[in-house]
Amino acid sequence: MTTTYRLAGPEDALALRALIESGYRGDRSRLGWTSEADFLEGDRTTPEEIAAMLSDPEKRVLLAERDSALVGTVTITDLGDGRAYLGLLCVDPALQAAGLGRALITRAEELAARDFAARTMEMTVIDARAELIAYYERRGYTRTGELRPFPLPMDVPYKMVVLERSIS
Repeated sequence: MTTTYRLAGPEDALALRALIESGYRGDRSRLGWTSEADFLEGDRTTPEEIAAMLSDPEKRVLLAERDSALVGTVTITDLGDGRAYLGLLCVDPALQAAGLGRALITRAEELAARDFAARTMEMTVIDARAELIAYYERRGYTRTGELRPFPLPMDVPYKMVVLERSIS
């Protein structure tokens, strides 16, 4: 099965949000290994957040498709000064652990270098997700030692571990 990659546009908003929600929260997310459903409740995104993400000139939303169906996504944000941020990496839970996430990361790094002249890619991961941190470490990301507050106004005991990798 061939996977194609392209940048998202406003017409992709509904399918993009559905994929993100299915990958991170709710019962379907538990089919994969990256679910946040046991840690966090509620929606992962809102329609307004998706629309803002798609219209932001400092962001690129990369989509992976198979047979015209959306199966993966990742968002890259230009942080300036040669840095980019990798976020919202999501693969359809039924297709996880088959290399699609790795392929999206590789393409995201290439896109960040090309479009934003990024030399370093940064990301954050919930500190309770040791297996996810280990996944990124196997991809060459290293912990910076920095912990950031949880980014949403929720009363949760989590911090965000900052990881980075040289991409040039």
